[in-house]
Amino acid sequence: MIPLKDDNPTHSTPIVTYFIIGICIIVFLLELSSPNYKSGAIFYSWGVIPASLIHNLQLPDEVYRVPPTITLFTSMFMHGGFMHLIGNMLYMWIFADNIEDGLGKIKFIIFYLLSGIAAALTQVYMNTESTIPMVGASGAIGGVLGAYIVNYPKAKVLVLIPLGFFSQIVKVPAVFVLGIWFLLQFISSAATNSAGGGVAYGAHIGGFLFGAIAILFFNRSYKKQFRKVKKISTKSKNPWSQN
Repeated sequence: MIPLKDDNPTHSTPIVTYFIIGICIIVFLLELSSPNYKSGAIFYSWGVIPASLIHNLQLPDEVYRVPPTITLFTSMFMHGGFMHLIGNMLYMWIFADNIEDGLGKIKFIIFYLLSGIAAALTQVYMNTESTIPMVGASGAIGGVLGAYIVNYPKAKVLVLIPLGFFSQIVKVPAVFVLGIWFLLQFISSAATNSAGGGVAYGAHIGGFLFGAIAILFFNRSYKKQFRKVKKISTKSKNPWSQN
């Protein structure tokens, strides 16, 4: 299933979501313009390398750019190819706006970055000896999907089901679309050798689980703040009489 859009309206412009999408696109264009893109050296410079992060593996001087801990941030704005970028930005475009709308811009930034870090660390601890760099926003977006399935399970998502000449476009509940996505990550992870390259399914799973759990605490904080604002507003029935 390929999601196309959801019918879940927002009450504010998702500026942070658009900003993150814009950064990812700009960074990818910069990657393409780099002479180190085709060789893959650029990913060793800015991607998360488990062995470097956990065992302090030293990189050659010609590719070393930032400390391994910083790559937990830089890696989530990079992508390995056009399809990698397009797939991630499609999910970001459809699902992130509602999470930003619910949390507010500052909390959404924090939530997104924490999801990306949790996702990367999940993949890292699946194989701490790996020297293969990991890049992509998939883990952070996985956190967004986990939050979405908790907050908006009944929202309808328009999806394309590719069946050749019999392809169908249908509306299905978000819990079904994202539940299938999460299940596929588990199946794919079990069928993939974590020591090799390819898709970092562990990051997808870690990000999703983190997002589904963390959003409960972010929701509680948001509701507490809302009740506080409501209480203040009820006390001030006539603001013009205040000194």
